[in-house]
Parts: sequence; structure tokens; C-alpha cells
Amino acid sequence: MAFEIELAAAREAAALASDLLCREYETFVAIPDAPVTISTHADKASQELILAFLHERFPADGLCAEESTPAFDVLPKAGRRAWVVDPIDGTRGFAKKVGQFSVMIGFLVDGQPVVGVVAEPAQHRTTFASVGGGCWTHTDAAEPSRCVVSTRGFSELVLVQSWAKTGMSPKPVKALTPLRTIETYSGGVKLAHVARGEADVYANTYEAFADWDICAGHVLVTEAGGTVTDLSGNPITYQSANFRQTRGLLATNGVIHTEAVVRLS
Repeated sequence: MAFEIELAAAREAAALASDLLCREYETFVAIPDAPVTISTHADKASQELILAFLHERFPADGLCAEESTPAFDVLPKAGRRAWVVDPIDGTRGFAKKVGQFSVMIGFLVDGQPVVGVVAEPAQHRTTFASVGGGCWTHTDAAEPSRCVVSTRGFSELVLVQSWAKTGMSPKPVKALTPLRTIETYSGGVKLAHVARGEADVYANTYEAFADWDICAGHVLVTEAGGTVTDLSGNPITYQSANFRQTRGLLATNGVIHTEAVVRLS
């Protein structure tokens, strides 16, 4: 299997970070009104653990991550081979202690995502994939099972999205008119929902976000048989200036993708 060594390393790093975050989570005092921009000491601790692990295994690879950490800021962040890390994706879910957060580790080769791991520490669940190796999920006590996207169409559409503000109907809800909506923190968790067939579509309509918000989850969806593009239906581009994504993201089961692009335009 291609990238077997990198996938094994990513899974091990995610497991170590998950153990750390579970310990931190137990004693963390909830912040009910945690702002969108919140960052905690756990974010940096998780990132430093992951980057140190990956740098020891692959010293020539780039290391791109959300937090600023002096020990790794001096190292290359991009390159032909580069790791893309979000140490806690959905920090609000961690800070509010609602369990909706993940560890995301993606791996790019020539700008293309080829390995992805999304670990959900509070659920003791990890979903992972590599190009050509399929997408898999498991809990601590179970063997991995294969993930396959759904085959549902618009008449029974399940949308996964961020928590909507009271009284507001986000653009994807208005455009796609889903039968049911799942709300959660963490882009990684949303993409894993699509990969596991629990949701049919995730549309990120933010004006800007970053590579680490989507890289790991991107591979999960495509290896589960789904489709991932920007909101206009074009391929996602990684390693742009400041690692910013400004064209949105649309991840679907593939069945509805073309029509979803039209409706969201």
C-alpha cells in the first residue's frame, strides 16, 4: 500500500496526541462562552508532541501547523513532502467540553493530500485514509471497518455544518434544503461524517480558512468514494500564500456534487 509508513506514523502521532488531550480534557474547566478565536495550552502541547514525533521520523519533510511554536517555526513549512497539522480542530468544542473536537494530521506530496487521520479523542474514534488504501474508522476496542460514502440524493439529504447562530439559516441550508442537519464543531469531524456515510454534504462557505482545517479530512472523503472541490467545483489548491483557502470547500457523496455546486453558486 502506498504511503503505508507515513499513514502508520500519522496514526501513532494522533493516538499520542489524543491520549494527551484526554488527560487535559478531564481536568479542563469548561468555558461556556468560549470565542471562535480561542486557543488553549492544550493546543500547543498537542502540536509540539505531533511535530516532534513527525520530525524525528521524517526530518526532511515540511511541517505546517496552526499554532506558532518556537521550536518548529524555523523549519520549512512547505515542500514536495509536507505534513499539515491541526492539533485541536474545534477548540471551542474542547473549551466548552461538549466533546466535539479532533486531532487532524494530513500529508501532502507534490501539493496533493495522500494521507489523512482525524482522531476524535472524546469519542475514542479515529478515521484514517491513504491514497489507494481506502478510508477506515475504528474505536479503541474495535478492528477498523471500511468507510463508504452514502448514496442519498437531495430528497433525503443530510447536511453537516457548524453550529448555526440562533435565528439564522446558513447559506448551505437555504441552498441545499436538507432533510436533516447535523451541527458540530471541527471541520475534521464534519468531513469524517461525510466519509463514514453519516452525512451527504459539508459546505465550508467561510471567506477564508487554512490548509490544516481540511487537508486530513479531504483524503477521508475521496478515499471513501466521495468528491471534494472548492465551491465552484474546482480542485482544492494547497500551499498557497500563508496556507490560506479562500474559495471555500464542498465535500459530498459524489452523487449530488454537480447539482450542489450549482445551488451554492
